[in-house]
Formats: sequence, structure tokens, C-alpha cells
Amino acid sequence: MAQTIAEKILSKHSGKNLYAGDLCIVPVDGCMATDTTAPLAIKSFKEMGGITVHDKNKFHLIIDHAAPAPNERIANLHNLMREFAAEQDSALYDIGSGICHQVMVDHQKVKPGDIFMGADSHTPTYGALNAFACGVGSTDLAAVMLTGKIWLKVPQSIKVILHGKKLQPGVSAKDLVLEVVKQLTISGATYQSVEYHGEAVAALSLSQRMVLCNMVAEMGAKTGIVSPEGLELPYEFTPTYADADAVYSRVIEIDAAAILPKIAIPNSPDNVHEVRAWVGTKISYAFIGTCTNGRLDDLQAAAAILKGKQIAKGVRMIIAPASKQVLIEGLKDGTIQTLIEAGATIINSGCGPCVGSHEGVPGDGESVISAANRNFKGRMGNPNAKIYLASPATVAISALMGEITEPITQ
Repeated sequence: MAQTIAEKILSKHSGKNLYAGDLCIVPVDGCMATDTTAPLAIKSFKEMGGITVHDKNKFHLIIDHAAPAPNERIANLHNLMREFAAEQDSALYDIGSGICHQVMVDHQKVKPGDIFMGADSHTPTYGALNAFACGVGSTDLAAVMLTGKIWLKVPQSIKVILHGKKLQPGVSAKDLVLEVVKQLTISGATYQSVEYHGEAVAALSLSQRMVLCNMVAEMGAKTGIVSPEGLELPYEFTPTYADADAVYSRVIEIDAAAILPKIAIPNSPDNVHEVRAWVGTKISYAFIGTCTNGRLDDLQAAAAILKGKQIAKGVRMIIAPASKQVLIEGLKDGTIQTLIEAGATIINSGCGPCVGSHEGVPGDGESVISAANRNFKGRMGNPNAKIYLASPATVAISALMGEITEPITQ
């Protein structure tokens, strides 16, 4: 019987053919927790009788959500993580290393065909690598730490086909995924795998594929996986393809070549419109970063728009490179300098403003245009602010003009 990509990866790990709806217990190739989830995972691990993690080389701790620590309580949680990593002789990526999902990819801790569990809702990002990755709770992660395995219900899959080889000027993967979120809604893919196919997808870089998988979390999905056509990696790998006659719960076809720049308006990621419909809306805060759009090509897209110019008076622009590696690459090629000269403030590589933990909480009544993934009320730390989601190009041109503006890049 034909299988989807998710069914094939889970079947390979279980040693038997699995299909949507089946229950399975499978070995995990890697797992990670952040400073928001690791303290409870460590506590639960010890309550389960855990002394030594199942495989220290497959276990990773990342301090990224509130880093550096904004207060004494969080500083103590960070120290708990440092102490546990030292006890286990396992990997710890301390402050400044970057956002968990970028760090795992930078350090090649997830590879095609892997099953990876992360105690963070945007763990499906690794599906860009043609892997099966999903977010789990801290207690579930504790069980993985203890046993090296997890039980799963094999998800149904939704096939998203993005047609068209060439995107419109100013359009990137962020605009494409916003259209997908609009069509599926924030609960339309609940406990399913969103599987991406098509000419437009095959032409995307790994960075842009990560955007597509990152925001399946905003559709309620269990995971997101990109078909491996066109995937280029610095090492050899065995790709996993869906069978031509695989069974899907739903098939969505989108003409990516016709997509115009998109924006999600307050207060939901699926409240998506064309940017041109909101042109002229005043903004006071522009943010580029996060596990969605904080990679080098995102910063380069912004720099191309801002080079030799100054952001609008009364607008502040904050940029958080997704990882230390991204920051270093941006320094080497002049991207960071261009952004700083245009008036942007570069902050620590981490989550910071996205979750509203610190380093950029908006004020009452402010309108923020952000390259992040969520704009629910209060998401950036203030329920009295309005958050608009868009691509880095749209964020940059809007910061330049002082109001929401449609990007046209060549």
C-alpha cells in the first residue's frame, strides 16, 4: 500500500509498515529542550527515576528564549540547565548560540529521514530537511530522555502543491506560507502532517523551506515535511519521497507564481490579506528575527532594501539573527553593517521579542510589523499592541517608509 513521507519515515524506524491512524513506538534520532521547557523536563526525568539520559549525543539543551537572563528567577533556571548538562556530559548551547531550531540545523543535529522531538512548538521546522520532527511537552521529552523512544499516532497528511517556478518580485516563502495558513486556518491541520510539493518548493533554498515547515505550527499540524526535490545539503543523504498514489486527507493546489506579498493582521496568523490592502497603516516598531525569518538570506533581503537609506523617523527596528553562525556570516559580508547604518538595532541571537520575554516589548497602542510567526493578542509581551506578520522584505520597506508598504525588489 502506498505511503506518505511521514508514514515512510515512521515505518522505517518501527520496522513495520505504518499508515495514518496506527499507533507506534519508535526510536528517536535526537531531542532538545529550551530554557522555557527544559527545567520541567529535567524535573520530570528525575521523577521518572532517570539518572543518565539514554544517549547524551542525541540530547541537546539550548538557552534561547530569555537570554541573557532578564531576572534572577530565569538566571537560576539557566544555571539548572548548565548543571544538568555538565552532569550528563551532554550538549549545552548557552546564551548567544542562537534559536534552538537554527542551532540544530547549523550544527547538523537533524538530518533527512530522522525522527526528532523538541520541547518547542516550532520543532516541525526540521521538516525542511525531509525529516519527521514535532513538538512535544516537557514530560513527553523527559520520557524520550529516559528511553530514547516515543509513542506516536501516525498522522494523516495534507498535500500542499505550490505550482510555478518563478515568484513575483518581493515575494518569498513567508508570503507562500501565509497563504497556506489562510487556506488551512489555525486549526485546519490539527495532528496532521503538512507535506509540501511542487515546482515552487523544489526551487527553494533550505532556509526558505524552513519557513514553510516552521509555520505548520500555526495550522495546528503535528509536523511539516518538504518533499526532497531540489534539496541541497553539504553532505550525502538518502531522500524520502511519497508514493505517487499515497493517500491524503486533503490536497491543496496553489499557484505560487501568482501570489503577491502577504500580511497577517491582528490578532491571528490566519487573518491574511495582500499587503497592498493595508498600505499606509502607520507602524512604530519593525522586527526581523525568530526561527521563522532570522536567517542570513532574510537579513540580506532587508539589507538590500535599506542599503544607503535610513529607517523612518519615529520607527525603531530590532533585528535578532537566528544564530551566532548567522550573525558571523552577516558581519563578514557586510549585511549587519548595512542594517546598523540604516538605523536598526542588532540584539542577541535568540527568541527575545518574539515571545515577549525581553529585548523589545512594544508599548500600549503601538503597531508592530514582524517577520515572526504569531500575532495573537499579547504575543510580544503586551496585549495592548497590534502585531502584523509579514516577510523580511515587507518589514524592511515598511520600516523605511514608516507605514506598511508593499515590497518590490528586483
